[in-house]
Amino acid sequence: MSDVLPRPAGAGGPAVPRSGAVVAVLAFAGIVVSLMQTLVIPIVPQLPKLLDAPASDTAWAVTATLLAAAVVTPVVGRLGDMFGKRRMLLVSVVLLISGSVICALSDTLVPMIVGRAVQGLAAAVVPLGISIMRDELPAERLAGSTALMSASLGVGGALGLPTAALIADHFDWHVLFWASAGLGVVALALVAVFVPESAVRTGGRFDLVGGIGMATGLISLLLAISKGADWGWTSSTTLGLFAVAVLVLVAWGFFELRTSEPLVDLRTTARRQVLVTNLASIAIGFSMFAMSLVLPQLLQLPVQTGFGLGKSLLTAGLVMAPSGLVMMVFAPVSAAVSKAKGPKVTLMIGALIVASGYALNIVLMSEVWHLVLVSCVIGAGIGFTYGAMPALIMGAVDPSETAAANSLNTLMRSIGTSVASAIAGVILSQMTISLGGYALPSENGFKVVMSIGAGAALLAFVVASFIPRRRPAAPVAVSPAPTETSSVS
Repeated sequence: MSDVLPRPAGAGGPAVPRSGAVVAVLAFAGIVVSLMQTLVIPIVPQLPKLLDAPASDTAWAVTATLLAAAVVTPVVGRLGDMFGKRRMLLVSVVLLISGSVICALSDTLVPMIVGRAVQGLAAAVVPLGISIMRDELPAERLAGSTALMSASLGVGGALGLPTAALIADHFDWHVLFWASAGLGVVALALVAVFVPESAVRTGGRFDLVGGIGMATGLISLLLAISKGADWGWTSSTTLGLFAVAVLVLVAWGFFELRTSEPLVDLRTTARRQVLVTNLASIAIGFSMFAMSLVLPQLLQLPVQTGFGLGKSLLTAGLVMAPSGLVMMVFAPVSAAVSKAKGPKVTLMIGALIVASGYALNIVLMSEVWHLVLVSCVIGAGIGFTYGAMPALIMGAVDPSETAAANSLNTLMRSIGTSVASAIAGVILSQMTISLGGYALPSENGFKVVMSIGAGAALLAFVVASFIPRRRPAAPVAVSPAPTETSSVS
């Protein structure tokens, strides 16, 4: 394992006082992007009426964002390493604004899906932000700042649900997307003013064939996972997509190993520290999303079920909101533990905290305060894990590969959340009770999902134990390649 440190503040990077503004702006941009991802949740049940389309079609307003984000994140990460991370960050925020405006102007299904897909193209903001921090911040600030940036995904998601529910309850639904566009404009202006462009570049030629192959394989895989329950897990469409995903991704892997400038450097990805961290990230992503699926439903199900709490969506969002604040509070704690014991230990501690939160939820689920407590415990664990993962990735890759490596790690978490959604959906649709002629998820169904969430966190703990121990290494100064020294504004 190598510990590659960012250049010191006196070596061409921004001064220490300015680094605080850089961190604040990048974290704000990350929160804005994660807010976008939860923005549509309050109106999903109403979309068939609002867009005059079947529910099976309006579900694409969520699926399109997922697919676009999965495909674009590693691509934009690679482009950031090649042509400038700040440049690609600005492009990503512009796409967020554009997608939000398209949705805000739409009253029919097709433009809504297009707008949501364009919004999803902004998903690389967080890994790009982490990579900019590595290039620009002094060494003593890097761990805490990257932990905060990584946690911004969870913070925005937790705060986004009650905010979106409040707007949807009191204003026309289009205001949700105008608000997203407005926040995007603020983020764009702040990034343009306060975030410098790094001179650390790889240069080279973009791997177009690799990009097309990866996009085809990922779209096939995630479509099969996210829509398999609707189409049938044994249907020809679902099985065909899984087959295409396997064949294309295997062929893509062979191609990437043989090309001189691959989209994803699989040899770097195969390094033990990177590989094991990415595997643990899948399990952590699965475990995190299980909470987002279970707790809001428990809060909103009718009290007549015997375990539902009969609360509104706004109340459910408010119950979840403290978990986002807890993630933010625990980000510097995560950084302090990583500095003292190493990010491997931090990741393992976080996984155990998440598992204990789900175990707590199995026995405490009958009062609102029970679920507030559970979400905060799980949020603390996520704060630890999300702070440790970028530190582990950056400790094992060259500075010129940081954006691509962090983007791939973000993709691994996204795959985990997609698998969690599919598995939880199957369980809750099969383990049901009847109330008023309607089938509703049963209490045991929720407990099974929570048990699986705990199991995924424990799996992440076991996997993380195989990460190599931290070994002291001399700091490696980051310097731009001789042919790529120009700064792009």
